[in-house]
Amino acid sequence: MIYTVTFNPSLDYSIQVDNFQVGQLNRIDTESILVGGKGVNVSIVLSRMGIPNIALGFIAGFTGDYIESGMKELGCETDFIRLPAGFSRINVKLQSGLETEINGKGPVIQEKELSQLMMRLEKLKAGDTLVLAGSIPASVPQDIYEQILDKVDTEKIQVVVDATSFLLRRTLAYHPYLIKPNLQELSELFSRPLSEFDDIVCCAQHLQEEGARNVLVSMGARGALLVTEAGHVLAAPAPAGDVVDTIGAGDSMVAGFLAGYMERGSYVDAFRKGIAAGSATAFTAGLATHAQITELSQRI
Repeated sequence: MIYTVTFNPSLDYSIQVDNFQVGQLNRIDTESILVGGKGVNVSIVLSRMGIPNIALGFIAGFTGDYIESGMKELGCETDFIRLPAGFSRINVKLQSGLETEINGKGPVIQEKELSQLMMRLEKLKAGDTLVLAGSIPASVPQDIYEQILDKVDTEKIQVVVDATSFLLRRTLAYHPYLIKPNLQELSELFSRPLSEFDDIVCCAQHLQEEGARNVLVSMGARGALLVTEAGHVLAAPAPAGDVVDTIGAGDSMVAGFLAGYMERGSYVDAFRKGIAAGSATAFTAGLATHAQITELSQRI
């Protein structure tokens, strides 16, 4: 079974405003409300591809109710911990020529609720996959990913980490099965801009030396590269298409990779489906469907 953990799920309120003017009355042209959060996105895309999984994390208030019901409507299984106060965050995604994000803060998570999550994670069995994705709320210890990995048997459980540079690097000592930095995060990890292919590969291999088994680097329009635990380097450009919204593309890539590997046990197939899933989400409003992912994977 695949388990995803999202500490701060959200409702993503996406709006399109032509010629947005700061300090003026603006009227929305189009709008939508979708459930969000990195682990939540992974769960949704996995479910759309027919891969069973359980979404873990924390929800609160009326927005938390909407997140849980929305995921169930999408066919996802959830086991969220309900917080007694506050409400799950609302993130505003404004499209007006450029893409502007205003992310909410989210509810306070107490030690009691963290303990409940740990109890759930301690029940994971050999062969399960644990996806740790996204940032950590201010109310949670910033070493929480390390605390989680101390609790689970990382030799028997496949751990996937998709987080910012600081959080990601601190998990490498636990030998995660897969990490997925994007090119900007990889540059931050090594404190320099990265543009040359060989330099990007070298940095990915360095992360392997620090403990990661497989390193998947998403590079936007340049596609992606994968350095496998066997030492192979795979690379492919992104398929041609019109980018509509990049939100959730990286999460979709993680889901596609896991689905592709589970289906055929091949890193080549996992890599192909990962790129297809990430691109399909970038080419549509919201997260990609199974049909869109399948169509694109045949073009890679």
